[in-house]
Amino acid sequence: MGDNVLSSIRKRAKILLAIILILGFGSVILRLFYLQIIQGKKLSDLAVDQQMNDTTVSAKRGPILDRNGNTLASSANVWKVVLAPIYFENDSDRRKVSDGLASILGMRADDIMELAKKSDSYYQTVKRQIESDERNKVLEFIERISKENPKLGSVIVLEEDFKRYYPYNDFAASVIGFTGSDGQGLSGIEYQYDSYLTGVPGRVVSENDGWGAAMPFEYEQKQEARDGSAVMLTIDETIQHFLEKHLKQGIIDHKVAEGAVAICLDVNTFEVLGMATENSFDLNKPYEITNEAAKRELEKLSGTAKEERESELLAKQWRNKAISDSYYPGSVYKVITASAALEEGTSKLSSTYFCTGEYVPYEGVKPIRCHNEAGHGTQTFAEALCNSCNPAFMQIGDALGYEKYWEYFQSFGFNSQTGIDLPGEATGLFFHHDGEPEGSMWPTDLAIGSFGQGITVTPIEMVSAVAAVANGGKLLKPYLVKQIMDADGNVVETTEPTVKRQIISKDTADNMAAIMEKNATEGTAKNGYVAGYRIAGKTGTSEKIGQSRKANVTDYIASYCGFAPADDPQIAVLVYFDTPVGDEYYGSQVAAPVFASIMSEICPYLGIEAQYTDEELKYVSTTADTYLSLTVDEAKAKAEKDGFEPIVSGDGDVVVAQVPEAGSQIPRGGRIVLYTTTDSTKETVTMPDFVGYSVSEVNELAAECSVNVSFSGSVDQDNVYAYSQSIESGSLVAPGTVVTVFFGNDDIDDTVM
Repeated sequence: MGDNVLSSIRKRAKILLAIILILGFGSVILRLFYLQIIQGKKLSDLAVDQQMNDTTVSAKRGPILDRNGNTLASSANVWKVVLAPIYFENDSDRRKVSDGLASILGMRADDIMELAKKSDSYYQTVKRQIESDERNKVLEFIERISKENPKLGSVIVLEEDFKRYYPYNDFAASVIGFTGSDGQGLSGIEYQYDSYLTGVPGRVVSENDGWGAAMPFEYEQKQEARDGSAVMLTIDETIQHFLEKHLKQGIIDHKVAEGAVAICLDVNTFEVLGMATENSFDLNKPYEITNEAAKRELEKLSGTAKEERESELLAKQWRNKAISDSYYPGSVYKVITASAALEEGTSKLSSTYFCTGEYVPYEGVKPIRCHNEAGHGTQTFAEALCNSCNPAFMQIGDALGYEKYWEYFQSFGFNSQTGIDLPGEATGLFFHHDGEPEGSMWPTDLAIGSFGQGITVTPIEMVSAVAAVANGGKLLKPYLVKQIMDADGNVVETTEPTVKRQIISKDTADNMAAIMEKNATEGTAKNGYVAGYRIAGKTGTSEKIGQSRKANVTDYIASYCGFAPADDPQIAVLVYFDTPVGDEYYGSQVAAPVFASIMSEICPYLGIEAQYTDEELKYVSTTADTYLSLTVDEAKAKAEKDGFEPIVSGDGDVVVAQVPEAGSQIPRGGRIVLYTTTDSTKETVTMPDFVGYSVSEVNELAAECSVNVSFSGSVDQDNVYAYSQSIESGSLVAPGTVVTVFFGNDDIDDTVM
């Protein structure tokens, strides 16, 4: 009995042991299965993450260049300060490093301390884009704390970084755009071509030992960053400079409240050679308000109201008015109405139109006046445009009809984006009436639309439409990027001109060019004429209906659009001033002279040959030679032979200085002052006020004061007067100094309704 019991107990023990062994090994097997099969990849990744340190290496952003390779935006080397908190051993070290870096980097020590406490991290960015002086101080700090505690030497790391620089500050700001703190494009070309400019970041993967320390460099793998591509614009730096210089002066002269635009377009390719918007901003400080009135407004605000208003002002400051603002084009649009009428045959060159000073387009409508209240009487088609006669154009529009007006509005590109390669492009707006289909017009719509009121266009749309008239009737897609080149200089993309459609025939275009040239020499656009160059142009003055700054006050847009040379067009330029609040606001008074000043520099720069009339030749400038080191008699003889009037100052025997300097442009017959002693060079004269005087009177004033005048504008026409000068009256200048005096006609431009 006892043996049986013992045997039974032993059997049970064996079974229990077997069960324990089975359960034990089973659980181990199941655990291994779970860890290796179910959780295997996750644990493997965690192990790799623990053993590997993966760091991103910044790529250098590609440059932005003008069409001649001049740098407009570039990225320069700066540095990034990084902490490896995992190497800290105690809070005392953390505090020492945090306090030291804070004093160097201008940061709060507590903010750096928060990063230092992330003890499981190898990589915490403290500050990006520090300059050389800060970098040197950080290096000195690292050296100092390493001497105190060698382990702290690996806590702070300086990595190469890049910062965007714009060498010309506000130059072409709305076109180029700017980048954010992380280097991403936020506006303009920087935004539009961000994927090309950005490049591809690199990586440094290093292995850590069992204690988390970096292993020697042979365990490190590096994937080099690929720098961004270079973007070459169609913009010409010199032409852009001309546009901006004269726009800024126009804003000052006419107290322009809402900024200005100038665009220069190659009429054969639609490359944008220049696009300027003023008032602008500094690309290196894009978040700094530049408008003084806006600054004063912000100073009076606080809290949320200030933040909201500042945001609005910055958005306005960054806005590219050339493509994002629409406006009533006024009489510049008469070029489009006239082109459509000639093309359709509803008007002919031989057609005549009668103007009494006002016109009633439809029964029951109030009369719409002409700027010439006495009326133009009977006038031909060409004279109607040169007179900018609203009654005549209402008749031309009526003959063209609703359907054709709408058809050509679309065909010239006013109802859709041009497709220019910039963000934020708007479109023009056509008449719209509730419950009626797009393109429907009321009788008064056709009347006022014929002379450019009631419809809106963008500046880029308007200059593109006029450029299409200039090139024989072809509308193309305007563009700003000419080529894209990789970091090795290989061209990866080239933009080719894109023809959208033929709008009008070449015959119609040629006829319009001839009429516009006549307008620039004899009509309302003659203040845009440039001596020696065949200019074709049209002025515009339009009301800002419903957009005036004050009740019972009418604000205006003054513009001028034209091209040159009229017989072989190469470039088209639009000048547009938004709300001039000075004494003058007509397109002929405000925009035309600025257009002339711009063209007087662009045409010779592009090598367009001048063709002067006999009268203009009297005022053509020539280049002064050098007369230095010659005796007085030799210098006088040479200056007279060169066609100048020599004036000797001082009692020396040899010429030691001259005004104007050699290479200066001065009129034929101008004065060269030859200085024979150092003391004589200190002599000054007071610059006279030439404004309001005729050409002959300006010559007399200049002779009395011994200064030279460079004449700009319509010098060989009747009733011209000086309206501006390049050197302010009352300024003390050296005798012989050259001052540019701008001349124009005092005929007023066309008004609107």
